[in-house]
Amino acid sequence: QVHLVESGGGLVQAGGSLRLSCAASGRTFSRYAMGWFRQAPGKEREFVATVGWTGHTYYADSVKGRFTISRDDAKKTVYLQVNSLKPEDTAVYYCAANSKGIGTILPDRYDYWGQGTQVTVSS
Repeated sequence: QVHLVESGGGLVQAGGSLRLSCAASGRTFSRYAMGWFRQAPGKEREFVATVGWTGHTYYADSVKGRFTISRDDAKKTVYLQVNSLKPEDTAVYYCAANSKGIGTILPDRYDYWGQGTQVTVSS
């Protein structure tokens, strides 16, 4: 069982930055792939970024070059550094854990989800 808690969201002006964190419980965190997803009002949840247990990363085209996912297995935490924010980045951001260890863009492949953290970007 893995419990995930996101933090770091907030209100920021366009062009600004935030660092989202996702703290995990559980003994086998290092073997999990971790992902970040987001959901804007009235829209479906969409993939943002993932990092596998090997450290391999993959990003959605919409965030490539602006967002960076990383993990610290000693702290059982995954991060999402979000830079050059745009109003269209406004959403609730969720982290998720995949026990198979391989990052994927498919939300139904993730076994555990956090409660989300709100990111609001003003123009």
